[in-house]
Amino acid sequence: MITASVQQLAKIFVEIADTLVDEFDVLDYMHMITERVAGLTGAPAVGMLLADQSGRLEFVAGTDENVTLVELFVVQNGEGPCLDAFRTGEPVVNADLGVAAARWPRFAQLAAEAGYRSVHAFPMRLRRQVIGALNVFGANPGSDFGDDDTALLQALADAATIGLLQERAVARGDLLSEQLQSALNSRVIIEQAKGAVAQAHGIGVDDAFKAIRDYARRNNRKLTEVANGIITDPRLRQRVLASRSPHQEAAHDRP
Repeated sequence: MITASVQQLAKIFVEIADTLVDEFDVLDYMHMITERVAGLTGAPAVGMLLADQSGRLEFVAGTDENVTLVELFVVQNGEGPCLDAFRTGEPVVNADLGVAAARWPRFAQLAAEAGYRSVHAFPMRLRRQVIGALNVFGANPGSDFGDDDTALLQALADAATIGLLQERAVARGDLLSEQLQSALNSRVIIEQAKGAVAQAHGIGVDDAFKAIRDYARRNNRKLTEVANGIITDPRLRQRVLASRSPHQEAAHDRP
């Protein structure tokens, strides 16, 4: 059950609407959405999938990017709640993974093995157009969300969809086109940069991504720009790691 205050909800919706700025970074924006949903729901993991130009769902952002979770999102090209939400345009809520094997055999098994007990998916839609889905994993079986919670999260997903599209695509009526495809292409570059930083410095991919993202924000640069630099310039990898906060260093060094 979501217990956020009116002020908290208002702040989140303002953040979601704030895309018409020169420094708008679509990848950072998508990660922000997953973090806000996780904060509202207390979910251990939230991810976003968008459809590419061929209609295939691709993982683009998540609060936790470990290999198992990414695999769960990849599996949803064949089965899973996000695929159902994407196809129908309707949310999937309070799905108990303990009894979901008949519905999503491979997905349910992987999710249960990863420690999740329930799953929810909210279509990212604008009118009749669905461009992807938000996936929320729960730690407890049963009814995590009531009707009001579902309505709120669907409204947030709808607002995020408008935020992604309004900068250029909605005005032209070209709903998927170059902006979403560009985001999907940029994701590949981010993955390469994460791997380069993680391997070079012996840290996890989550820590590598946090370091890259923090460096981009502090230096007012886009994630893709920094990722491109990391791939081509080993010195930038050193600067990214050197700029990590003492708290991040302590978390990494802690046994």
